[in-house]
Amino acid sequence: MRSAEFDREQVLRAAMDAFICKGYGKTSMQDLKQATGLHPGSIYCAFTNKRGLLLAAMDHYRAERGAEFETFFADKASVLEGVEAYLACVLDECERDEIRDCLLQKALSELSHQDEEVEALIGSMLTDWQAAFTDKLELAQQQGEIPKNKDCQALSRFLVMGIYGMRTYAHTKPEKGALAGLARQLMDYIRS
Repeated sequence: MRSAEFDREQVLRAAMDAFICKGYGKTSMQDLKQATGLHPGSIYCAFTNKRGLLLAAMDHYRAERGAEFETFFADKASVLEGVEAYLACVLDECERDEIRDCLLQKALSELSHQDEEVEALIGSMLTDWQAAFTDKLELAQQQGEIPKNKDCQALSRFLVMGIYGMRTYAHTKPEKGALAGLARQLMDYIRS
């Protein structure tokens, strides 16, 4: 059998968008065909099934978001400026007319306790994200941006919780400026 030829990165990005938009359960093979341009047979050949495509999309998401995370710190004068830039990006995603959800948040809320492999992958991705924040906050602490008595691992857990809370709260359509105020409070807590 001949393997299908396609741009894997483009297909995974399109699948991510479809899963974010509709959720895993409501995304049909027809939706995936329309989003990716691949026929169901090609999807099955390349990814085994819809779940396999989700797992591949999540791995791609991990790599893409990890690289993106580092860009927020690349040209900043301080680590905390990078954290603020990251929060500004999250705010932008949350304040759009059509809120841009996070694939992890969407998959976790839908598939938690239903698929052990997906749940383990999400847990691993969240652990990696929190560890990346811990590394950045420890660097900020070494540079005097955060008090020495602060526990950077606890701060990163608080930051991750705050970001997920903001993403969830955004769906309630809070008054203008509420999310920005929450982001400022997160930053104030980290600095104090």
